[in-house]
Amino acid sequence: MELFLKLVIIGLSTGAIYALIALGYTMVYGIIELINFAHGDIFMVGTLVTLTIMNWFGVVAENPPKVLTWDLIAKLAVTAIGSFLACAVLGVIIERVAYRPLRNAPRLAPLISAIGVSLVLEDTGKLWKGNVDIPFPSLPFPSFQVGFVSISSITVFMLLIASALMVALHLLVTRTRLGRAMRAVAQDREAAALMGVNVNRIISMTFFIGAGLAGAAGFIYSLQFPNTNFTIGYDLGLVAFTCAVLGGIGNIVGAMVGGLVIGVVRSLVSEIPGTVLPHGGDAWGSAVVYGVLILILVFRPSGLLGQQTPEKV
Repeated sequence: MELFLKLVIIGLSTGAIYALIALGYTMVYGIIELINFAHGDIFMVGTLVTLTIMNWFGVVAENPPKVLTWDLIAKLAVTAIGSFLACAVLGVIIERVAYRPLRNAPRLAPLISAIGVSLVLEDTGKLWKGNVDIPFPSLPFPSFQVGFVSISSITVFMLLIASALMVALHLLVTRTRLGRAMRAVAQDREAAALMGVNVNRIISMTFFIGAGLAGAAGFIYSLQFPNTNFTIGYDLGLVAFTCAVLGGIGNIVGAMVGGLVIGVVRSLVSEIPGTVLPHGGDAWGSAVVYGVLILILVFRPSGLLGQQTPEKV
């Protein structure tokens, strides 16, 4: 039971990262019906920006801090904001340059453009940091005991940040004027424009928020995982896309639920011993994730919380 609870907690914290990335996929699809395959690579840029800002502050892997001080917490806060803003601005630039000119083109054109942007970002990351795994500084987060389960404070910290961001996004979309405009554009772009909504601005804001959440996920990822590289966005991007499809592509709450479910499932599968699965469950994590994707597409294409909607013309 102790191991099970620990795996669930780890799965929730990892799933929160998946959910933050999945939100970008689902927001963009919901408003312009585009699968932004460059989104995972925006997350990768977020990890590199996080690493760069930490190094600027003198927080380096070669000489990691030994004590968690208020000064270090302030540096982490600035790093998180910097990663969010850098990726958010990058998302707006990508939308303006690569997607907006193709908005009325056949659907295959923006899809190819998204793949092209993904490759450009990967090569940029490779030129920037090299073709190697780049270590994150190991931060001194203590552990504490809850009953008979030992929990790292970094896991709780990750869950709190991710949960706060997801709740803030939900409130933004459901309770604010900007959120109402976003829902209007997603429902009927032409009608929203006739009602005075600046469609281009709303779509840019959607990319800003979605890409910013990927940057925040990049920061949170750096707190728990040992390193990053220029291909990490491809791997986690596919997992996050699976989460978005599982929850219902275009459904914000569904993306959150899908991320947490996939995170827990992958965490539990990783502990299956080699006597049950060849090479152990950890080697089968990706296979299980994509198996879930196939089952969802076959038996419930709209996802767990998605709804069947008429295709827009």
